[in-house]
Amino acid sequence: MLNVDAASRRSAAISRGVGVTTQVYAARAQNAEIWDVEGRRYIDFASGIAVVNTGHRHPKVIAAVKDQLDRFTHTCHQVVPYENYVRLAERLNDAVPGDFEKKTIFVTTGAEAVENAVKIARTATNRSAVVAFTGAFHGRTFMGMTLTGKVQPYKAGFGAMMPDVFHVPFPLELHGTTIEDSLGALDKLFKADVDPSRVAAFIIEPVQGEGGFYEVPKAFMAKLRDIADKHGILLIADEVQTGFSRTGKLFAMEHYGIAADITTMAKGLGGGFPIAAVTGRAEIMDAPGPGGLGGTYGGSPIGIAAGNAVLDVIEEEKLNERAELLGNRLKQRLHSLADAVPQISDIRGPGFMNAVEFKIPGSSAPNAEFTNKVREKALAKGLILLTCGVYGNVIRFLAPITIQDDVFGEALDILESSLRECAAEARPA
Repeated sequence: MLNVDAASRRSAAISRGVGVTTQVYAARAQNAEIWDVEGRRYIDFASGIAVVNTGHRHPKVIAAVKDQLDRFTHTCHQVVPYENYVRLAERLNDAVPGDFEKKTIFVTTGAEAVENAVKIARTATNRSAVVAFTGAFHGRTFMGMTLTGKVQPYKAGFGAMMPDVFHVPFPLELHGTTIEDSLGALDKLFKADVDPSRVAAFIIEPVQGEGGFYEVPKAFMAKLRDIADKHGILLIADEVQTGFSRTGKLFAMEHYGIAADITTMAKGLGGGFPIAAVTGRAEIMDAPGPGGLGGTYGGSPIGIAAGNAVLDVIEEEKLNERAELLGNRLKQRLHSLADAVPQISDIRGPGFMNAVEFKIPGSSAPNAEFTNKVREKALAKGLILLTCGVYGNVIRFLAPITIQDDVFGEALDILESSLRECAAEARPA
């Protein structure tokens, strides 16, 4: 598994700030499988962190990119625009939840989408403050990490954060924070720290990603929308990780029947090629003046071509329905192990955005050590898993939604054997 030469060269050449989860050096990949430089095969339950929802190198995405390569690779849309940029914007305007006129901009990364959403909200409201939530992840730029509700490793050592950003406890009953607790903290914030008339936006992930795959309770999302409307605050839905069928809907906000004013997206939109977007109410999106938004590589022709193909694949292959099917199979297998693996404290997640959380048996204390041992054992057996959560005690499952049935079954067998073996090793002698 470990390519010693590549690992030593990487250590010598690349900043240690760019961490890695595995020492698997990829040579090729197809759908839900990766082969390393030494020929070993792995089943990919990470998808490049929810990027290749449509699988590695989906034939339709690759064909669209190859066709675009034969036409042109870059003009900068702000200099010489292109039609497929407009077409993808039109499709997202139609697809993003909300029965109102929308407009879209394209950028390159999820963090950049978040940055632009904040710029747009501040311009549209003529306000500066933004309220985010503990456990959130919104990127590694200065505004992104300021909005992020987790210190290690995202904020540690980087100095003062951006001003006028406030955090409210995320409603998480599993860990003792009720909806009423979160709403009470928000009310206290408005009384003690920031006048709501100065708040431009709330920003929230419908399902927290890095924070642990916790869903926003429907009652809380509805109340947040009401509070936003009462005070003239915009609601930004960060759908960077939840978007593009991961939760069984094209966008996770569809589960709530509530429309955000602004939606950020990236990851799964490009099917492996860099592209991100911000879609929102037309009058809000038009608030910045010409030149206030954009970027040299924003809406790269290659990413745009991939994005249009991804939307085609989602529709043609019915990936929303498949995400529900796969997620249910995964959760059923995990539930069947509850007695054999007493470290399991919770199994959750909509669609195929699922997670299992681990505790120290006999208590509710998080068990990061056991979590990492499961990840390592699965990796040794050929299954790539990711951990997450403020305490590092959650395994999240992000396999391509296009994963073949037989490969998925093989992965579940590896997962089960890894869990059983780690549980057996943890039992007192």
